Amino acid sequence: MTEQQPYSVLGRYPDFELRHYPAHLVAQVTVNAGFQGAGNAGFRHLYAYISGRNTFLSPLEPSPGTDGMPLAMTAPVLLEPSPLPGAFCVAFVLPAELTAASAPVPEDPAVSIVPVPGQTAAAAAFSGRWSEANYQGHLHVLLAAVSAEGFTPLGRPRFARFDPPFRPWFLRRNEVVQDVEGPGD
Repeated sequence: MTEQQPYSVLGRYPDFELRHYPAHLVAQVTVNAGFQGAGNAGFRHLYAYISGRNTFLSPLEPSPGTDGMPLAMTAPVLLEPSPLPGAFCVAFVLPAELTAASAPVPEDPAVSIVPVPGQTAAAAAFSGRWSEANYQGHLHVLLAAVSAEGFTPLGRPRFARFDPPFRPWFLRRNEVVQDVEGPGD
């Protein structure tokens, strides 16, 4: 079973769940591609990294037939707008047991290992296609609901994809996630 990014539920609202995500690491790549193509373009780099195109700085031995240490696939795959115009950041959440010191070093210079501090976020789940229109529609509903409940969005929203591309679109689990601060913070 695929490891899922851990979180704790802080509250449930009509249109979203308020969560706390503990500090974690992501393997991230920035790609110059539109929303539809960014996931595929970034996924290739990140999949190569978790498949062993890395340098493992640990006493553990790499698996036979790989250059480095393969890592377990985790969910979700995250997509968010980059600060660079026309670009997106695509990221894999790394397995929870890895630290900045123990994570394999990517051989691909496009891949970065990025520590992410703990965060409070509003998340809304939905099924369906991985289209920009589907994402934007759910983001619009989430941002309105967050505002109506007295929370303030922080940073850029994330599109979280949990399922492989061969899963039928109507069975896919997706989420739009927005870091927030709000009542009681």
